[in-house]
Amino acid sequence: MVRTAALVIALVCVQTPPADRGPTSPPVRRPYVLTAEDDALLDDLSRRSFRFFWDRADPMTGIVGDRARTDGSVLDEAHRDIGSIASTGFGLTGLCIAAERGWKPIAELKARARTTLRFFADRAYVNHGWFYHWLNIRTGEREWKSEVSSIDTALLVAGALSVRQCFDDDPDLVALAGRIYDRIDFRWMLNGHPTLLSHGWRPENGWIVHRWEEYSEHMILYVLGLGSTSHPLPVASWAAWKRPLFTYGEHTYVHTVPPLFIHQYSQAWIDFRAFRDPVPPQPNWHANSIVATYAQRQYLMDMRGEFPAYSPEMWGVTASDTRSGYKAWGGPPRDRDIDGSVVPAAAGGSLMFAPEITMPVMHAMRRRFGDRIYGRYGFTDAFHPTDGWINRDVIGIDVGITLLSAENLRSGAVWRWFMRDPVAREGLARASTACESVKC
Repeated sequence: MVRTAALVIALVCVQTPPADRGPTSPPVRRPYVLTAEDDALLDDLSRRSFRFFWDRADPMTGIVGDRARTDGSVLDEAHRDIGSIASTGFGLTGLCIAAERGWKPIAELKARARTTLRFFADRAYVNHGWFYHWLNIRTGEREWKSEVSSIDTALLVAGALSVRQCFDDDPDLVALAGRIYDRIDFRWMLNGHPTLLSHGWRPENGWIVHRWEEYSEHMILYVLGLGSTSHPLPVASWAAWKRPLFTYGEHTYVHTVPPLFIHQYSQAWIDFRAFRDPVPPQPNWHANSIVATYAQRQYLMDMRGEFPAYSPEMWGVTASDTRSGYKAWGGPPRDRDIDGSVVPAAAGGSLMFAPEITMPVMHAMRRRFGDRIYGRYGFTDAFHPTDGWINRDVIGIDVGITLLSAENLRSGAVWRWFMRDPVAREGLARASTACESVKC
């Protein structure tokens, strides 16, 4: 495990191939140098974000709760024991970040990782290697009649493989992570389709009809499947899903549904900066996410006639809590639910892509609203800058994407761990040959 020096000031310069000046190319930008003020805010935010995963992981199972109160007070009974395997995947990676930065003793972090991996290797319900989306954090039993989830299992496993690399001096952790990953039957999740994975399965009614057939947060799922030595996906799976181009103003990029997180989750772990997708329109996915971030900022700036609180230093919407419950809102295109609220994880999750436009948002939120929106676990999940509405909760996946994105900006450590794993290397190597086996 490589330990980071006390303070890292990262020079962020997007490395895209010279031939990548195509429709999905990002704006020409100056390299961004993190200031001491930037690093201080990111360090405090990251420590608070990690605290969520430390506090909300059950000490006997390691399963991380789906949400918490921003101030750390007790959740209502309906949510208190609800855990998320996606949140647990972010939390496993958070243990690595804490080790890298010396926030907890290594022995304690390894013990927590061991508890979590052992639970999923030996005790959790598993179907052909896949896990239920929602679990009771104390018992591990299925909650909310949730599905055996392909994407949420992938996020959990991304965390397990990160642990396998960052704690590679611990044979027990390496073996447990390997057991969890190696038994995943990716072909079973195809449900008879030659290339496209299902969203999941429920015991009551069988397969979910939807497939991962269009660009979304699923790239991590396909890379894991291509990298498998036990039950690999066919190489043609990488070319099978659609990559539709979308244009908003001067920004053209691959895009589908409104939430900004579809451009963030996979790349919290996968470093796509040097990868050119062979499948038309042959995007560099890192560059594509930069364009998506810029496009959302412009989209919200264009709505200032309706919502004057939006500004170059106050913007960002992705799936989050709202006044009327959790919604997968965002944009562009125009989302009818947009009401002027801001979701900190939108800018937070894109720190690793476009710090020159996201760091000002982080500073402005902290400076203008202070402890009203910034608590034990960092920023609240969502708030309205002018009418006083502030969500009471933080949500694990939003805290997680902010934590991992901030670390990739500061040090690139999460990318380094995940990309060192043979699964990631093999998965991307096979993806790069997708158009050799099928006509793209």
